[in-house]
Amino acid sequence: MTLRLILTRHAKSGWDDPELSDHERTLTKRGRQAAATIGAWLNGNGYVPDLVLSSDATRTRETWACMQDALPAPARTEWTRSLYLAGTGAILTALRGAGDARSVLLLAHNPGIAQFAASIVASPPHHARFSDYPTCATLVAEFDGDDWRTVAFGTGRVVAFTVPADLTD
Repeated sequence: MTLRLILTRHAKSGWDDPELSDHERTLTKRGRQAAATIGAWLNGNGYVPDLVLSSDATRTRETWACMQDALPAPARTEWTRSLYLAGTGAILTALRGAGDARSVLLLAHNPGIAQFAASIVASPPHHARFSDYPTCATLVAEFDGDDWRTVAFGTGRVVAFTVPADLTD
């Protein structure tokens, strides 16, 4: 059996409102467009999640809202504060709690998501932007097995990696 993990960094957010905390920052117009583009790319390639595990920050919530509009059916979504600015250990813990989902989209923030992406796969994709994991960067990886609790660092196979700039003219 195979498990599929989709790792997405939130889309571009703004710093325009000094009254908002980092947790409350919203997406820019460019960010909303990028998230919709990534959602369409996921759908077009059949990378549709059963479960979304996401930081509860405003920008991750908005990113998912824009992405899911391009998908055929809504996925079960779990918002958690534990993924807000989480490190690799917290991200792995959240993933291991994914239960019986076969395809999980995990939506979080840098630097944690970039470090997690680099750590979870056996070898990185050949892409110039993988190491800095820009906004809305998305990795699709697969794991042998049928239980997220057994997923370990260095065991994922890269299926695909993209950034919004790869998908626009």
